[in-house]
Parts: sequence; structure tokens; C-alpha cells
Amino acid sequence: MPQSARSDAEAPAARLLEGLRSFGANYTEFTRRFADWLGLHPSDAAALAEILYAEDNGEPMNPSQLARRMALTSGATTNLVNRLENLGYVVRSREHSDRRIVTLRSGEGIEEPARRFFAPLSECVDSLVATYPPEQIEAFNRLLRQLHDEMGRLPDQPPP
Repeated sequence: MPQSARSDAEAPAARLLEGLRSFGANYTEFTRRFADWLGLHPSDAAALAEILYAEDNGEPMNPSQLARRMALTSGATTNLVNRLENLGYVVRSREHSDRRIVTLRSGEGIEEPARRFFAPLSECVDSLVATYPPEQIEAFNRLLRQLHDEMGRLPDQPPP
């Protein structure tokens, strides 16, 4: 629907969605440049970034979590992880009490280059966030979490 046809009540949501789409496009481009820098396919670089991010947050992922995050089949995820493992960028480990569960960890030589590549983005975000009051950032984070949860329910609904 054209912006002029939207009601005043819809305008803030439309602006938010446009901002999120723009951010997503910028982040996708940043990840594509990461792929070029490493000589990887963009999907492989995006998966590597997801693995590194999860590990940085103290919640390393397993292949099924990566498959969901990347919207891939288990076979495609296995092939992707194999490629990253062959390059030394990812290591599979069995650190869960259930030895069937595989954890994806970053390989020895990728963490420092990835940190160097993403440092300008991290510094930019840190600087920008520092200009807002903590309660405003928390409100925005709450909105993003709620939006994530709501969007996560949509695939379970039948198409219109």
C-alpha cells in the first residue's frame, strides 16, 4: 500500500519496518563484503557470522540451530559446515552430556580476523548506542524482542 494511503496510526509501524528493512539490507551487504574478504560464498559467510555471534554470546549453536537460523535443510547445513570445517573456520565438538549433540565452534584462525573485520561496525554501534539514554535503548530492545517473537509465530500460520 502506498505510504500516502496509510493512516496516521500505521505510519510509525511502516517507518519502523522500513528502518528494519534498510538495516537488514545494510547488514547483508556488510556480510557479503565479509564473504568477499574471506573468499567465501555469502551464505557460508553469513553462517560463519552466526556461529561466531552465538559463540561470543556464550551460547554456541549446534547444526540444527544453524539450519533454522539460515533456513536450510539438514543436508544443506551439513554441506555448509563441512566447507567451513575444511577451511578451518569451524570446528565440531562434542561437549554436551548427550554425545550425539554437536556444538559448532570457531576455528583457531578465524576469530581474530573476524573481530578485525567487524570492529568498525561494533565501534559504530557502540558509539551510536552511547548517545541514547539506557531506558530508551532497553525500550527499543524490548520492541525488537517482541517483534522477533511475533514474527517467529507467523510461519506457523497458513498463508492468506
